[in-house]
Amino acid sequence: MSEKMWAGRFSKEVDSGVNAFNSSVSFDSRMYRQDIKGSIAHASMLGKAGIISAEDRKKIVAELENILADLESGALEIDPTAEDIHMFIEAVLTQRIGETGKRLHTARSRNDQVALDVRLYLRDETEEIKALLKQLIIVLSDTAEQNTDTIMPGYTHLQRAQPITFGHHLMAYAQMFLRDISRLNDAARRMNQCPLGSGALAGTTYLIDRQLTSQLLGFDCPTANSLDGVSDRDFCIELASAISIIMTHLSRFSEEIILWCSWEFKFIELDDAFATGSSIMPQKKNPDIAELVRGKCGRVIGDNMTLLTMMKGLPLAYNKDMQEDKEAIFDAIDNVKLCLSTFIPMLQTMTVYRDNMRNAAAKGFINATDCADYLVKKGMAFRDAYKITGGLVALCIEKKTDLEHLPIEDYLSRSELFDTDVYDAINLDTCVNSRISYGGPSPESVKKQIEDVRGALDE
Repeated sequence: MSEKMWAGRFSKEVDSGVNAFNSSVSFDSRMYRQDIKGSIAHASMLGKAGIISAEDRKKIVAELENILADLESGALEIDPTAEDIHMFIEAVLTQRIGETGKRLHTARSRNDQVALDVRLYLRDETEEIKALLKQLIIVLSDTAEQNTDTIMPGYTHLQRAQPITFGHHLMAYAQMFLRDISRLNDAARRMNQCPLGSGALAGTTYLIDRQLTSQLLGFDCPTANSLDGVSDRDFCIELASAISIIMTHLSRFSEEIILWCSWEFKFIELDDAFATGSSIMPQKKNPDIAELVRGKCGRVIGDNMTLLTMMKGLPLAYNKDMQEDKEAIFDAIDNVKLCLSTFIPMLQTMTVYRDNMRNAAAKGFINATDCADYLVKKGMAFRDAYKITGGLVALCIEKKTDLEHLPIEDYLSRSELFDTDVYDAINLDTCVNSRISYGGPSPESVKKQIEDVRGALDE
């Protein structure tokens, strides 16, 4: 077993079971690029500040770049028995360039090094999640554009409520995912402060230049308090929360896709490449992707809860409990990316059954509000119009008909304000096209929503 970097205080080797328990290299090794990037910036700052020689700086930076290239090519493999990725890279550096490699950790603690690597990694991953969300919004906008006049029932309480269009429904999700991007932007902005230079908790006696390190790594500024710099995991929690909301939106959408695929709805059909069959029932075509997304939502919410629970009782500054931040946030990131990357082509390839949507909209008296509005526009108070229309619906149910086919005599028996133009007013196309209020389901309104969403993506 190789000697630990921190072995000076100890007279015994760490128990092998404790060593395995303590190790994080199995999951933090994914941050090797960020660790090397941070170390290069730190070495550059040490050299410029005169804390190490220019020659040592040059050797350290060059060998770190070599280590990165070897890791990328596979020429160097990460030691699974290493304590963590940070110690592994430093050990390799020291093996390769000797005493000079040991100078890298001057004015740095593993605490601020870890805090830095996690921020750098999450910053990169946030951009990847945003890119996937943008792809999803593009698919939603394109599909909505093809369905601005595809009439379907809108629902409340899973009961048919009022007529909308499929395009309008899709753009509701586009708005949700746009807000998700906004939340990610907010989280990334607060995340973008550099903790390097905070040391273990109390900074350092060396005359380091934290502003320079921050600039080299693309941060907005250094963290303002060294205690906070190493013990803050708000940025993990905030990102996990934003990801949980993304997954909640995907889960709600998945639930609707599952319903729409059923024979009871049959509004859409998923491409064979994005569905599965049954081991016993040959007729089955199951929306397993949507079901898995719905299931994984609970897992990601659990990751967010893990982070909150882990941090809730920790005194300042660093505690080993905080090693648990990585598995939780990494799992949330991995799963949201996996779900998005599978969800996008599933939507892109689905078949929309417009006639089935239209037929469903023709049932359930979803034009009843329009009938009441017809009377209001002729001078009646809405509550009176509401009551009369409710009576007409009851009459339709009794006569096994609908409002479109109810004789004009029945309308006139309830109010003299009715005329034959009521049939135009309650026609489904009229109902949808007349909903011209901002954000509504009329084709023109949906086209404007699509235009605005595409504009927001361009920005």
